[in-house]
Amino acid sequence: MTPGEDQLIRTLQASFLNSDKLQKHIRLLFSKGSMYLIVNSNLMYHASIPMTDEGEFKTVIVDGKPYAGRSLLDKLDRLTREAYFGGNGAKSQQMALDYMWYLWCGPESPFFDKAKMATLERYLIEDKKTHHEEKGAYYKHLDDTKMCSMILSAFGLDPEKSHIISGHVPVKTCKGESPIKAGGKLLMIDGGFSKAYHSETGIAGYTLIYNSHGLQLVQHEPFESAVKAVEEGKDIISTKVIVEATTDRITVRDTTIGKELQVQIDDLKNLLAAYRSGQIKERK
Repeated sequence: MTPGEDQLIRTLQASFLNSDKLQKHIRLLFSKGSMYLIVNSNLMYHASIPMTDEGEFKTVIVDGKPYAGRSLLDKLDRLTREAYFGGNGAKSQQMALDYMWYLWCGPESPFFDKAKMATLERYLIEDKKTHHEEKGAYYKHLDDTKMCSMILSAFGLDPEKSHIISGHVPVKTCKGESPIKAGGKLLMIDGGFSKAYHSETGIAGYTLIYNSHGLQLVQHEPFESAVKAVEEGKDIISTKVIVEATTDRITVRDTTIGKELQVQIDDLKNLLAAYRSGQIKERK
């Protein structure tokens, strides 16, 4: 870079690092977020897990060591935290910072999983052949129940009862695509609410609802205008699709939060019993 370009980059960097609002948002992401989340026996991750053409977990070398499947996501979770919280200027933190960039556009990134990012080509080249972004093997096996069952099992879930929930890729409903894959084992619910995607998808995305009756997908129609909403009563029109209905309603006890609450209740009961039996002396 020229001295002027270097100074510009450093100025931009300082603006990002010293923005209180941005840092508050980032800290929230790290305190609440993770590479994947298991809730109510459902596995959620952003886009994909790197796979081979045969539908097996692909081994990815990170920091000189091999990782695949769940171990890869666990490693990347630690790496992203090292990038943000690691010691200032440490070699390990610099490597983690570099990998944050790779997660954005790398072919073996579970956030991207494409051969290349063609944003520059879309801006500067008219030939649409150059705009193509070849998706990774994961996307070729979306309807493969064997792959989905393997993923669920790797995360300690029952493939017969659990689901994979992901997003990232808009579902092209206008071309006959469905958000329900692999016999219901995989649900792709990219929001797609942005107007830029409406011509590509034909809708305004999906919302997944989980309640005591089971799982429901809600398909949203594009919002046309405030005028039509007022004059014709046409707000956001939504259609519900039942993904999975339960014969017996799900209770709070059956949910992830319910199990956490039960652990707290059991701890309090044990604490009370310890006080009553004299194992713990009451402070005066």
